[in-house]
Amino acid sequence: MKKFTFLMLMLISFNAISQTESSTQLFWNNLQNLCGKTFEGKVVEAPENDSFRGHKLVMHVRSCNENTIKIPFFVGDDKSRTWVLTYQNDRIQLKHDHRHEDGSPDKVTQYGGIASNEGFPNLQMFPADKETADLISYASTNIWWITIDAISFTYNLRRIGTDRFFSISFDLTKPIAAPDAPWGWKD
Repeated sequence: MKKFTFLMLMLISFNAISQTESSTQLFWNNLQNLCGKTFEGKVVEAPENDSFRGHKLVMHVRSCNENTIKIPFFVGDDKSRTWVLTYQNDRIQLKHDHRHEDGSPDKVTQYGGIASNEGFPNLQMFPADKETADLISYASTNIWWITIDAISFTYNLRRIGTDRFFSISFDLTKPIAAPDAPWGWKD
């Protein structure tokens, strides 16, 4: 009887451990909690000649399903950018979808990377993938990362081997009204 009880306790413990969520899944759940919400952001760090400074920055967690989250990112009246996050095989991929005002794809679009490991529940890193290196050779050393907590969402970029660093922070404590559709989308 003692062996049976011990075996049952081991099975219950193993089952509880196997059902815990990975850091990747916890991060994904945190993103899913933002679905449908819109937030204003500010430049935390950027090159001095960066075109984002002085413009209203807005992210709208506009489209969410089980494996894809699309976050349009507006810089003033420029509605050309959407961050596309895809969850697959316990990893998250980040792609940058760039569109022209008529909705057609920009020639520089779909660059990004996939997390090389599980990351943390509040931080995922995305080193540049081969598609990025082929499309934008100087961006082959890019690393993007996103952080999320109860207060803020940050989007960050570091180009390894250079002084290029870019960071935008969005205040999650103050949702704002949702904007119109980004370029290429229909309401």
